[in-house]
Amino acid sequence: MAFFGNQFSDVVEWEEFRDDMIFWKWTNKEIKKGSRLIIRPGQDAIFLNNGKVEGIFEKEGEYDIVSEIVPFLSTLKGFRFGFNSGMRVEVLFVNTKEFTVKWGTKSPINIPAPQLPGGMPIRANGTFHFKVNDYVNLIDKVAGVKDSYLVEDVQLRITAWLDQLLMKWITREGKDMFNLQSNSHEIGKGIQDDLNMEIMDDGMKVTGFQVMSFNYPKEIQDMINKNASHGMVGDVSKYQQMSVADAMGKSSGSNTASDMAGMMMGMNIAKEMMDDQKESSSASGQTGGGSTASSGSAGEQQGPNFCPNCGEKVSGAKFCPNCGQKLVG
Repeated sequence: MAFFGNQFSDVVEWEEFRDDMIFWKWTNKEIKKGSRLIIRPGQDAIFLNNGKVEGIFEKEGEYDIVSEIVPFLSTLKGFRFGFNSGMRVEVLFVNTKEFTVKWGTKSPINIPAPQLPGGMPIRANGTFHFKVNDYVNLIDKVAGVKDSYLVEDVQLRITAWLDQLLMKWITREGKDMFNLQSNSHEIGKGIQDDLNMEIMDDGMKVTGFQVMSFNYPKEIQDMINKNASHGMVGDVSKYQQMSVADAMGKSSGSNTASDMAGMMMGMNIAKEMMDDQKESSSASGQTGGGSTASSGSAGEQQGPNFCPNCGEKVSGAKFCPNCGQKLVG
């Protein structure tokens, strides 16, 4: 503690409060008799003397330092202001809000995957949340050597660890590499726990970590989309119906001729599908009856009218002329 006869301050406050600043230290000034402390919403004020915590004030408002603050300071209770002397202390203002930060991988992370010797390059992005929760550790590890601390400083530290943590939690317990989004909550929770172990000694806590999306190479994403669309369709007949409806909906023609053509196309395809069902039912009946004609052609299999792989009309062929899909046998 030191006493000086000039550079006194009448008001102790965080004058330029910033949402992206975690703390700011009021320092290099002396408090004189009559000085006031102002604590704004979302702030806590910590009085420090020789690097030690003297008192923590959390309630917003305006206070007379001599009568309302000094009596609560740990070692300065007996201090009395002289007429021309002041008290030198540091006041650390802490932003108490929960900070939300966006993150994203700067370059693809090569995740080990079957049949891909170099791994599968994956990008990811999301958000995380953190706040100050331990003033003693914050002062010992950070505020003791810094006058201010930005959200960007924490963001840089955390993103430096993300590649390693994403690799760890994506590959943990053999997760489905082509459907990582379904495991995003579990992956995010694991990363959050690991990050807390890294920053808890600095007086901060990660309160949430979310993976918003995983981004695959274009070729892999196209394959995933195709498999997903086939799974949604379920069978070939539905696929054909959806394809026809989609083509008719995208048709630019709006006159009567184009409308009739669309109706005819739909009716023809519907008729062919009904004929397929009748032939299948007839074939089943003949097989059940054990007729000579049926047994004589048991070795011949009738192919479908449409390719189950690409939807091309094949009219009973054994191989699809469009994609080469085997249709019989």
